[in-house]
Amino acid sequence: MSDIKNSVERQFSPVATNYATSAVHVSGPDLTAMLEAASLQGSERVLDAGCGTGHTALAFAAHAAEVVGVDLTEAMLAQGRKLARDRNLTNVSFKRGDVEHLAFPDAAFDIVTSRYSAHHYPHPLAALREFARVLKPGGMLLLVDVMSPDEPAPDTFLNAIELLRDPSHVRDHRVEEWERLFATAGFATETLGHWPLRLEFESWVARMNTPFLAITQIRTLIEGAPREVRAALALDEGYSFSVPTALLRGRR
Repeated sequence: MSDIKNSVERQFSPVATNYATSAVHVSGPDLTAMLEAASLQGSERVLDAGCGTGHTALAFAAHAAEVVGVDLTEAMLAQGRKLARDRNLTNVSFKRGDVEHLAFPDAAFDIVTSRYSAHHYPHPLAALREFARVLKPGGMLLLVDVMSPDEPAPDTFLNAIELLRDPSHVRDHRVEEWERLFATAGFATETLGHWPLRLEFESWVARMNTPFLAITQIRTLIEGAPREVRAALALDEGYSFSVPTALLRGRR
């Protein structure tokens, strides 16, 4: 699976600045809900796994004692460091690392967050087990991601266009799949909220610098999408669509 992880670096290194300003990642009801679910008291040590350019890490750093962001792509981490400097946040650091092999001791964190990165995990159960390992007893995992629709046709369709847009995409899992994985990793799990995320087609492909041929293939798939897929993803004539997202909380 090292090839998948190398693909993540290849895909995200050239587009890191796009993610530093991406409205999808900078804010949203899901990020607000994560902060509310964390109920931060100011003494917590937080790990943001797959932190990208650091928007979640920075949001938590404003209310926690310390936040560490970990990501595979150094260019994304550099953007996070810049954003932290711009906001005068000195209690957040960014380190290159693999969420499936975290370089931290057992019980090192009170909270682990993962936002819009888990669909890149080659072995999601391995990552969840690492999160459980580095959490203190009673610690909390908060995970937000795009969730695949329950029905097979829109599930297949969404993952197909995601992969065409971004070859480092692994899978948008269904909520029930995440709940099962959480339980297997030893978490007591609850789903705290669901939100539709509207993706404007042109900015969606531009953010990842998707090649023209792949964009053409995605457009062709959308044009031929069956009625149930169009309804599930709220596809419109401009090729934009909505994806379901959810926040899951796991208790150690």
